[in-house]
Amino acid sequence: MTCLLKSCVRLDRALEIFLMILMILLVADVTWQVITRFILPKPSPFTEELARFLLIWISFLGSAFAYRKGMHLGIDFFVQKMAPASRKNIEYFILACCAAFAIIILIIGGTNRVIIAFELNQVAAALSIQMGYVFLVTPLTGVLFVIYTLEFLIKSNAANSALMSNNTETTS
Repeated sequence: MTCLLKSCVRLDRALEIFLMILMILLVADVTWQVITRFILPKPSPFTEELARFLLIWISFLGSAFAYRKGMHLGIDFFVQKMAPASRKNIEYFILACCAAFAIIILIIGGTNRVIIAFELNQVAAALSIQMGYVFLVTPLTGVLFVIYTLEFLIKSNAANSALMSNNTETTS
C-alpha cells in the first residue's frame, strides 16, 4: 500500500518534469515556426505537425496530472450538502466511473487504436514517424488514471478507517 503511494509521488515528479520538457519543446517549435514563416524566406515544413503532436501529448498527460492534483473539473455543490456517509458512497462511485472510463476508453480503446495504426503503417506526412507512437499517449494516460484512482481509493479507505476508529474510541 505505501509502496503505491511512494511510487505515485515519484511518478508525479517524473510526469511533471516530462510535461515541462514537452512545453519547452512546444514553445521552441512554435517560435521556430514563426521565425521561419515571417522572418526567413522559407517556412519550416515540420513545425506545424510537431506542434500538433506535442499538444496531443501535453493535453493527455496534463489531464492525468490535473486529475492527480485534484485540479480537474468537478461540480461538488450537491455532494457537499450530503451526509458524510452518502458523500463517501458518491466518492467511491465517481472513482469507479473514472477507473471504468480509463480502462474501457483510454486503455482498451487507445491500445486498439495504436495497434491499428501500426498494422496499417500510418505515417505522419511531415515528420515521417509512425502514428502509433503519437497515439501511445492514450493508453499511457489510461494507466496513469487507473494508478491515481487506486491511490485515491487507498487514501480514502485509510481516512475512513481512521475516522471509524476515532468514533468508536470516543463512544466507548
